[in-house]
Amino acid sequence: MIRDLYNVRVQPEEGGSMPLTEEEEQRVRAVFFSDLGNTIAERGWVRFPAYSPEERRRLVDVAHRLSAHWGQQVFIEALDQCTMKLYLAGHGSQPASPLLP
Repeated sequence: MIRDLYNVRVQPEEGGSMPLTEEEEQRVRAVFFSDLGNTIAERGWVRFPAYSPEERRRLVDVAHRLSAHWGQQVFIEALDQCTMKLYLAGHGSQPASPLLP
């Protein structure tokens, strides 16, 4: 007997990840903008894990959006191979060399 499968996604290979849909991506960026932005506003910096290039690009985009929203530069740097730091001027270890263009 053959069965039709509806709304089934192919599982990624071991160690791989599935890309988010456009709606999921917008939701994730909105949550990051809000949560990370609130933390940065409170203490001037935040560390956040980023295990893949997509996650790092997402955090860079959030830093750009926060910079535009606040009217001041939000810097971003890689602390190690799986952690990024977003911070305002005066709260980072290397504010003279941000990763933002």
